[in-house]
Amino acid sequence: MASPADKGVRLNRFLASCGIASRRKSEALILEGRVEINGDIITDLAARVREDDHVKFDGRLLRKKSDLTLVLNKPVGYLCTKDDPEGRKTIYDLLPNKFSALHYVGRLDYNSSGLLLITSSGQLTEQLTHPRFHIEKEYEVHLDRIFHGEDTQKLLDGIHLHEGLAKAESVKFESRRRLRIVLTQGFNRQIRRMFAKLDYKVKRLERIRIGQFTAPDLSTGDFRLLSRKEIEAATTGG
Repeated sequence: MASPADKGVRLNRFLASCGIASRRKSEALILEGRVEINGDIITDLAARVREDDHVKFDGRLLRKKSDLTLVLNKPVGYLCTKDDPEGRKTIYDLLPNKFSALHYVGRLDYNSSGLLLITSSGQLTEQLTHPRFHIEKEYEVHLDRIFHGEDTQKLLDGIHLHEGLAKAESVKFESRRRLRIVLTQGFNRQIRRMFAKLDYKVKRLERIRIGQFTAPDLSTGDFRLLSRKEIEAATTGG
């Protein structure tokens, strides 16, 4: 049986990885007959590119660009979006324009801060966000009042939200009003809504870990590129 690598990647995805156009716009270029694989003009949107294939666009041989991944320490008051109709600041205002095509992994709301990964790698994004991988996300939570220990089990057993049962994987005390909580789910504003169901208000929420990724050396609003070794160590546990 052929491995996923042997099957290659969709042609539109390959064109996007080479910086030609977005996946959707790449489909239009394919249908226009502007793309060749191994000397043959390809108009089939289901065509795939394997490692030893030669792909040309308008007669120019293409090479896939190396993926870029950076870690950002998001401040409060920035949106996780490319554009905001209301003109509010977004995380892309914190980055040089050359990173504007990268996409973020794991949304943080306007009033939350902490770790964001921003990448061009679809594989890394899937590995960190798809529910089947059960990637842990750890948060530091500051509450408006003293947390009662008996509520810990309620968080672990699950709080009913309209999307389903929202559960914490672990809850650790930092102080009487400050906790660390680990999730593997990703419901919208999940932590704030879970605590609200228990009559607490989250005063401050900071994500400090996604899987094995952390950002201990970054000041608020700062970012840095991750090396391939850092990514491999964090995604393989090595």
